[in-house]
Amino acid sequence: PALSYTWIFNNTTLDLREDSRRFVSQATGNLYLAKVEPWDVGNYTCAVSSAGAQRQARGTPTALSLRADGVMGEYEPKIEVRFPETTYAAKGSSVRLECFALGK
Repeated sequence: PALSYTWIFNNTTLDLREDSRRFVSQATGNLYLAKVEPWDVGNYTCAVSSAGAQRQARGTPTALSLRADGVMGEYEPKIEVRFPETTYAAKGSSVRLECFALGK
């Protein structure tokens, strides 16, 4: 059965319908935050549910905190693309290729 991912921030489900800074990938369950702000600091918990199996599971909370020194360490600006050398698709089918950027 299909899985659905939601994220809980400080015990409140994130409502991302009109949020241009946060996005949850329904393919991977990853939560992406752009332009982190002080009010984003707190605990994030992933919840996975399956309507077909009528079950839900939650992960352990992950704390997000801001670095006081503003140093990003290993995270110099870069773009990563992880595609296989060849991607096959049937004619008329849909294909999704994802990439992301990191940096300050």
